[in-house]
Amino acid sequence: MNTESGHFEAIFIGGGAASFFAAIRLAELVPGINCAILEKGKTVLNKVRISGGGRCNVTNTITDPRELSENYPRGQKSLIGPFNRFGSRDTVEWFERRGVELKAEADGRVFPVSDNSQSIVDCLMDEVKKYGIAVITGENVKKIRRLNDGTWDLQASQNQYRCKQLFVGSGSSPAMWAVLRGLGLPMVEPHPSLFTFNINDPRIKGLQGISLPVVELKISGTPLKSTGPLLITHWGLSGPAILKLSAWGARQLAEMNYRFELVVKWMSAENAQNLIEDSRAMHPSEKVYKKPFVAFPVRLWRSLVAYLRISEETRWADLSKKHMNALGEQLSNCRLKVDGKSTFKEEFVTAGGVNLKALDLREFRSVDYPNLFLAGEVLNIDALTGGFNFQAAWSGGWIAGSSMSKAHRPG
Repeated sequence: MNTESGHFEAIFIGGGAASFFAAIRLAELVPGINCAILEKGKTVLNKVRISGGGRCNVTNTITDPRELSENYPRGQKSLIGPFNRFGSRDTVEWFERRGVELKAEADGRVFPVSDNSQSIVDCLMDEVKKYGIAVITGENVKKIRRLNDGTWDLQASQNQYRCKQLFVGSGSSPAMWAVLRGLGLPMVEPHPSLFTFNINDPRIKGLQGISLPVVELKISGTPLKSTGPLLITHWGLSGPAILKLSAWGARQLAEMNYRFELVVKWMSAENAQNLIEDSRAMHPSEKVYKKPFVAFPVRLWRSLVAYLRISEETRWADLSKKHMNALGEQLSNCRLKVDGKSTFKEEFVTAGGVNLKALDLREFRSVDYPNLFLAGEVLNIDALTGGFNFQAAWSGGWIAGSSMSKAHRPG
């Protein structure tokens, strides 16, 4: 097809991780193919560029496909097969074969040794240049039509395009979801995922920056639970335990309009009881307010004590039974009112998108349109933090590009 007239063998909508990986894979398998990536913004690979604080969390060290899939609230079981074909180990090898040295951190996240996402961006840009893949920016695809001969007609903001094969990797784009809905693809209503909780409560007010390594969380009236590190912020609570809870509960919390009661177990009931009893027995003359006799943030301790109106002069020996019980309750069953959410603009993830039932995930191909492929966050797939969302994009893009190449092979 003539690239100058906007005609291509294949077009990839969206200038993100999935589209780049799919286009590179197709061009690698079909040398000389005319294909283009269309991006509505001025630059491509923006999420790659800003993710991980500008370092780019490429993937995770989990290599077992089933264990890897457990980090996807949406798409969990469906991704086991794709991860068997192209998993986290394959991603690491892919980049390292192209000169990008990667490193694994203690928590399993994988970053470029340079600690700079530009290493990943440059690698991907070098590959598209190597294979002659056109990268066209400032083109917002507004309408997609399938013509009688099976080819695709795309009406973008600046030009009109034609292609034999179409790949959609437009990410969390409501506008593109509407276009795909117009083609008859079933959609799962999108909701934010990976958000923090807004809480205005005197017990945590002014304590931003305090973190705890292991905290248990539960949302009252639901089965939603989470355990992990917790961070107090100036707007409420954040950290891995909160983000995990928001991801698994994305749809249910949206239905609750992000207003609910959060139960925080700063420590187990048994540990709280032992702390109080041991402190009373071993340090009777010490003031309750002064500090806990375990590894617990002092400022948080003092805030909880003040909330219960225990005088700063009260000694452990003088602590009433009522206050002992109340203190134990605050430590092991602290109930906080959540009133809204906050999302990270750089790490924004959406639960929802094209229903996975509309795809054959062995090829990331549409069930209804044999020359339409989709991957990445445009699908109803999302993950926890840790490089998992990128891994889904790499896997889906690589498989889709491999599948697209079949139409160009002899026989």
